[in-house]
Amino acid sequence: MANKEASVAELTDLFRNSTAVLLTEYRGLSVAQLKTLRTSIREHATYAVVKNTLTKIAANEAGISSFDDELVGPSAIAFVHGDAVTVAKALRDFAKANPLLVIKGGYFDGNPLTAAEVTKLADLESREVLLGKLAGAFKASLFGAAYLFTAPLSKTVRTVEALREKQESAN
Repeated sequence: MANKEASVAELTDLFRNSTAVLLTEYRGLSVAQLKTLRTSIREHATYAVVKNTLTKIAANEAGISSFDDELVGPSAIAFVHGDAVTVAKALRDFAKANPLLVIKGGYFDGNPLTAAEVTKLADLESREVLLGKLAGAFKASLFGAAYLFTAPLSKTVRTVEALREKQESAN
């Protein structure tokens, strides 16, 4: 009994401390395939095979009731502590290569997600790509601003130079 209570407490902490939680069914996947999946998301998430009853209790204690109907069959959860988009992409890509992995839903930013919404999350660009695009946009706008400031100055210099040359040729 104490062991179950410890498991529930640990799962509750994982739910509370995760930026996102993605629920999957892994029926038919081998241990080697699960290890490959764990390795692919290790940087951003912990992937754990869970007991449905204990997970339901822990999720409810963490204020998440959206998994109640989904916790059937062999379940595993990706507890995301990094970039949720990267983890959703990895799960989606793994599921494409290994159709036995089924993404059942998730919980992100205080809201339950359907399997389709997890796929939409996976279709977003990663945080790093978005930051890169933002930096590129800033760089482009700074270049544009610098050009606007230097254009009148260089035009003035060319005009003054042309006037000087005209005056020298007139003399």
